[in-house]
Amino acid sequence: MSRKTEWGRGLVHLTLLLLAVVCIVPLLLVVSASFSDETAIAEYGYTIIPKSISLYAYRYILSNPSQIFSAYEVTIIVTIVGTALSLLISSCLAYALSRRDFAYRRGFAFFIYFTMLFNGGLVPSYMLVTQTLHLKNSLGSLILPYLIVPWFVLLLRTYFSEIPEPLLESAKLEGAGELRILWNIVLPLSLPAIATVGLFIILMYWNDWYLALLYLDDSHKFPLQYLLYTIMQNLSAIKANPMPGMAIHLPGENTRMAIAVLATGPILFVFLFVQRYFVAGLKVGAVKG
Repeated sequence: MSRKTEWGRGLVHLTLLLLAVVCIVPLLLVVSASFSDETAIAEYGYTIIPKSISLYAYRYILSNPSQIFSAYEVTIIVTIVGTALSLLISSCLAYALSRRDFAYRRGFAFFIYFTMLFNGGLVPSYMLVTQTLHLKNSLGSLILPYLIVPWFVLLLRTYFSEIPEPLLESAKLEGAGELRILWNIVLPLSLPAIATVGLFIILMYWNDWYLALLYLDDSHKFPLQYLLYTIMQNLSAIKANPMPGMAIHLPGENTRMAIAVLATGPILFVFLFVQRYFVAGLKVGAVKG
């Protein structure tokens, strides 16, 4: 290896190392601030190592653990069921769009493209969910609106289109039907794209709080993100309008950081399992789309 090549490789490694530090340091600051005392944050600012360790923010948030665990349960159920159904429907739709011999391919593709540019708006979608489908105050209202995302369908369709046509034709000659071709050939060969889209869908369901704001009134069905959102809203309201004579110490910035840790912590482990497929899935979908 020449000296010039070694310098180039070292420069690339140094750049990637700096980028990794830039990404990791904010996470460490958030975790550190969640364990810091409120006065220490106000006096010293955010530090990697807490100046004064305090668990008050977590004790405040977890003061009603049954509520938090119930919110975690709702979020996990919605994420698992929603991701499975969304992947299934998106894969079937993308496979149909990828087949050149599908008679209604152009018509279905038009509807997919059209919904990427235009949508019915908030009022029609709210009326559809609450008055037509009667999903108000049900977990279905958190799952149904995100079942089909056009961009995910197009990403999968692009990946499926790259599978050699003779391979699918030979499977047909062997007597395989379309569902068997999709399940036994197309999906196993498209694992990077499936994993990448699956990760996007998981993050979409896990991080969503807006649908709960629209469709849920029952606090026992609140997902985690919306429950944490309501906690922050209540804290802000109490601080803005303190009751006369009230001497309760309310957590502040450290509570925001503790909420961020509780909301994002579990989903980080999912990313560790699918990251090896992430680059390949995005690269193929982006370049050939």
